[in-house]
Amino acid sequence: MASQRLLNYLLTYRKRAALSQEEVAYLLGSQSGSKVSRYELFAREPGLQTALAYEAIFQRPVSELFPGLYEKIQNAVRARAKKLERKGFRGKASGFNARKRQALAAILSGGSEKQSHQS
Repeated sequence: MASQRLLNYLLTYRKRAALSQEEVAYLLGSQSGSKVSRYELFAREPGLQTALAYEAIFQRPVSELFPGLYEKIQNAVRARAKKLERKGFRGKASGFNARKRQALAAILSGGSEKQSHQS
């Protein structure tokens, strides 16, 4: 049986950085550490701005900080890409359709998931 990834590793990275929940909350622009606690305990999913702030704080890609959540979202996107691929392609623009097929193939193979982040 494959091991399941945690939804996030926020607690792990916060402890490695020797930061308190209050300090991380301050860096996130929040008033209290209780929100940080809810993120760490998987009781709340962060919005995009918060997820990107975590990336800036811990210097790790969002997909690495939230691997379980990323995997869940990636699987849902792949399922929708399969459906889209099965619908076929309309129109006569073969170059356009070729690019679309290539994009869907990359999503389905996971080839674009490991792109490096540029600073």
